[in-house]
Amino acid sequence: MECRNCNAKAVMANPSLCRKHFISYFEKKVLATIRTFCLFSKKDRICVAVSGGKDSMSLLFLLRKYFIHVSAAVVDEGIFGYREHTLSHVKKKCAEWNVSLHVVSFKEMTGKTLDEHMLLKEHPCTVCGKLRREMLNACVKDHDVLALGHNLDDEAQTVLMNLFACKDDLAKAQLPRSESRGQFARRVKPFCMMKEKEVMLYAVLNSLAPPFVECPYMRKSLRNDVRDALNEFEKDHPGTKVNVFARHLAIYG
Repeated sequence: MECRNCNAKAVMANPSLCRKHFISYFEKKVLATIRTFCLFSKKDRICVAVSGGKDSMSLLFLLRKYFIHVSAAVVDEGIFGYREHTLSHVKKKCAEWNVSLHVVSFKEMTGKTLDEHMLLKEHPCTVCGKLRREMLNACVKDHDVLALGHNLDDEAQTVLMNLFACKDDLAKAQLPRSESRGQFARRVKPFCMMKEKEVMLYAVLNSLAPPFVECPYMRKSLRNDVRDALNEFEKDHPGTKVNVFARHLAIYG
């Protein structure tokens, strides 16, 4: 299969593009998303929330390529056998790219790691989500915006999760750009129009993704069930994920 723009071998089927043209397509689409939703400007100070995975590392890589004031923040939840590997990857890449990195941990801020919170029979995703939001917000006090690596698949999943839980207030706030609210900084999602498989390919082509290590608490989450169900719908009815998020934006955007 050849690239639709040249005679080189295609690295992706739909659209059919070679390595060079896929990277160009991907970056142009992300930059268009930033402009369309007015996520931030060249002069804004951007803090990228990184985890070490394909999405956040790809976002940091791309933003530092096109914007000047870019730094990173990572939360160490204290998940044995998981976070130490991704944290090492984050530190290595930030040093390589000369990006300032702010590391905060559950242990330092709360006196307990996430693993220790689980000994109290607390739900892992509820505890983790709340603490991560608070800690990341503390990291961006000297920045204009917090950039998150959420892709289109993530956004479609969240739309359904909020619908199932009847959380209308959260649904209204789930947009590419969420304005500052109280103590929380403005949050943006430059990858919200990019499919997960596109982000994965971008990460692989640029040697950004570490060996895959899944959070051990993932299987206990509602998101895991919604992700699996949505993937099945997408397989039988291509375009489902795009349609779910597009309809959400049409209603709340």
